[in-house]
Order: sequence, then C-alpha cells, then structure tokens
Amino acid sequence: MKILHLQHEAASFVRILFYTGRMTDRFSQSPRGRAVRSNATNRFERLVRAPVDDGWEDDAPLPVLRTIVQDEVPRKVISYNASPDLGFDRSVNPYRGCEHGCVYCYARPSHAWLGLSPGLDFDSRLVARPLAPQVLAREIAARGYVVAPIAIGTNTDAYQPVEQERRIMRGVLEVLAAHDHPVTIVTKGALIERDIDILAPMAAKGLVRVGISVTTLDPAVARAMEPRVPGPARRLRTIAALAGAGVPVRVMVAPVVPALTDHEMEAILAAAAGAGAVAARCIMLRLPREVAGLFREWVETAFPDRAARIMARVREVHGGQDYDPTFGRRMTGQGVWARLMRARFDLACRRSGLAQRMAPLRCDLFRKPGEQLTLF
Repeated sequence: MKILHLQHEAASFVRILFYTGRMTDRFSQSPRGRAVRSNATNRFERLVRAPVDDGWEDDAPLPVLRTIVQDEVPRKVISYNASPDLGFDRSVNPYRGCEHGCVYCYARPSHAWLGLSPGLDFDSRLVARPLAPQVLAREIAARGYVVAPIAIGTNTDAYQPVEQERRIMRGVLEVLAAHDHPVTIVTKGALIERDIDILAPMAAKGLVRVGISVTTLDPAVARAMEPRVPGPARRLRTIAALAGAGVPVRVMVAPVVPALTDHEMEAILAAAAGAGAVAARCIMLRLPREVAGLFREWVETAFPDRAARIMARVREVHGGQDYDPTFGRRMTGQGVWARLMRARFDLACRRSGLAQRMAPLRCDLFRKPGEQLTLF
C-alpha cells in the first residue's frame, strides 16, 4: 500500500509524499465491524492523506482496526453553551470519541480539534478522562458556581463499551448523587442499567431523567448504522429496566433518517411507551462538516438502491443542502416533508401517551462539596 500526502486544493501546488509497504497507521487496518469506511484527514491539517493501491501489496488480509484509549487530565470538565436549540446550558463528557461508531454522529467533527480524523479515528482513537469525577467535584464546589442540571451524553456516549472497564461515568454520578446535583443523561448503551443503584434514589428526589435513543426497530439497519450499539430490542429492555426502577425515561427518536427510518416513527413510539417511557423527542438527521461526506459514502455502500433518494430527501429538509446549521431549524428541518414528520410525531405521541412534558429537575436540594448540612 502507498499513502499519499496531498496538500489541500486551495494551495497553488500539490506536495506528494510516498510511503510504501505494509503501513502501521489506520489506513492499513481493516474497518470490519465499523460503519465508517474511511479516515479522511481533519480540516485543520495542511496535508491530505489518502491510500493508493500501488500494485506491490500482497494479498494477505489487513489486520482488524483496534480501539486505542488514551488518558487526558482535564483542567475543567463542565462545558457551557448558549445555544437556543438546546434545553441545557452545561454538559460533561467523560470521553472524547465514541466506540459506538454511529455513522451519522454529529459529534464527529469535534475530533478534528484533537488533530484526529472525524472518520475511523473518532470510533477507534478514544480519549478517557479518568479524573473527571474529582475535577467535577472541584468545579461544583467553587464559590461562584450556580446549580443547574448537567447534561451528559450530548456529545459522545458516556455508556460506550470502554465505560465497562474505566467506570468514569459511574464516578461522575457518584459525585452528583452525593451532593444532590440534578443531571440529565442521553445514551444508547445498556450499560446504564449497571448504575440503577445510583439513578433510582436520585430519581426519587427528582434529580435525574434519562433519554434512550432508538433510531430504528430493524436490527439489520441498526447494525449497519450503529455497529457497536446494543440492538433495538435491547434498548427497549433498558427503557423497561429504568422505568421499573422509577427513573423517568424519554425515548429519543433521533436521528430520523429520511427515506430510511422515518416510516418507523409510530412503531418506535408505541414500543417505547409499552416499555415504560413517559415522554418522547425526535430530531432530524444532521450532517455537519465532515459527517456529510462520511454519511454519503456509507449510504452508497450500505443502501445503494436508495442512496440517491435518501440524500435527495436529506437536502429537501435542509433547504437544498446536506445540512443547514441555522438555529431554530437545524434539528427539525424545514419544508413540507419536515412539517409532515412533526405532525406525525405529535399525533403518535398523543396516541401513545408520550405527549406530556417531563417535570423539571430539582435544584433546591444541591449542597456544595464541603458545605455542612443545616439542622433545619
């Protein structure tokens, strides 16, 4: 195999560097078991790297791409935002990158800030933050800290496979529970059931709610889009387990993939309600930055018979583009088809009993670390 390094097209010339032989980087490993098939250079690099078959490579199979986890010592773990599209102003991410490997993940472009690719690097080169619980405790103990619900799982999934061993998310929950700090969690991971012993007492105090993402009920489609996520039936059992323990659960029909999963909306909502979900939300497919190219590449390979139709519908709901980042419509889409989907969602929620708003989480119970309890 030969790896070509090409200077970006904006330059007046192209620089090419050749590396021959069996390489040890991510280009020379098989992406078997991953949805994304490529590892495009991130947008901040001066050189673009691409594999080229030079005819000299032997026919031996490439080694399977393995996940690498590196540790990071963060100075802060609470990230603040002022987005009008989000129902929270702060979040915590125990990990960067996500081994779940969902092809459509809108968080992929964030890996470029680490000098890594939003492609296979995002799935397989993870960053763990083992000191996140201690740093979080220090931040919420600060004199100027004002309590509000912390959102977890808004960028990468805290219950991805690496959490089984690292247990960073559990440590974060232990800090929040010890000080009665409210938290919201969004996940596709069944591993959240492990932490029901923490979540159930928090729920009894009105301190937690959970969103479980169910994109499709078709296991074959799920396996293609979300190769390392528990299957749809398993996620429904997770909803049932949480609901049975008194943890309020919202089903997240997210993302809705036009011309691929949109026909399942009513069935997903009915199944989630039957499992014990009490509310629902749907979010349109978003393809920011590098995700658009990765998704097009995937859909043309996984569903060649309908790829053109899927991408045409995606552009229809985003004003003729692969993605429209405008606040107020980036998560809902626009146009006739998007309005129809919203009407279907609202009707299905009413029929399934999921149209209610979830109660706001309590902030009045919060006690800062080191703060003494009062007698009255």
